[in-house]
Amino acid sequence: MAESVVTTKAKEKMLKARAGVQPLPKIVGMAFGDGGVTTEGIVIPPTEDQTELKNELLRKEIDGYTEVSNTCYRYACTLQEAELVNQKISEVALYDADGDLVAIKNCLAKGKDDDAVMVFEVDDIF
Repeated sequence: MAESVVTTKAKEKMLKARAGVQPLPKIVGMAFGDGGVTTEGIVIPPTEDQTELKNELLRKEIDGYTEVSNTCYRYACTLQEAELVNQKISEVALYDADGDLVAIKNCLAKGKDDDAVMVFEVDDIF
């Protein structure tokens, strides 16, 4: 089962934006990694204090987002045939324009074939 969190860094930025201390940078991309499961294949829950993936493989701009509800936006990112071939993706994160991870989702490892296009979706939710 997938596990996800909004990071402490994201919460700090939101509080500062609400106070007018700094603007809130928008979400611009997804980071992909293979460190979201144990060697036995069990999903490792991400923590709010994580500032990086366990083993980041690629960062890529998002395709776009969809408003799911007034407290949830869903971001999508497509991996093309030549991207992350033969990798087992088990961690995905949203990152903002500053490069900071703002939401992390760990899941069972998904193998990426060389002829496959894969779309990943991550919810930013409160």
